[in-house]
Amino acid sequence: MDYVHQELGLEIQSISGTYTPLKELRLEHNGGDILSVIGSSVVDTACCGSGSFLYATVPGYIVAWKERTNESGLAVSQVEPVRDEATKREISKALRETENIYNVNFL
Repeated sequence: MDYVHQELGLEIQSISGTYTPLKELRLEHNGGDILSVIGSSVVDTACCGSGSFLYATVPGYIVAWKERTNESGLAVSQVEPVRDEATKREISKALRETENIYNVNFL
């Protein structure tokens, strides 16, 4: 599937606050590289409270790295989503240990 790389450091407004992609990581796993995007989120306009946290979004295994750009000029990579639950647990554990991130989402 296509993954459109977000502009790092750019704060994005959402319904409950903002989030900012901070960096991209390429994690080696089982002979392939897995893309993970680390970011910061601030919840300050939600009805149920406020707070902030770091997060990781894992698009998947990198098939083709930044092979083209889209109409907005953003790089596009081809990724294969991580489907195996054991692999998801291993990646989440690695992100906890190396980046101190507990909120991990897989596409």
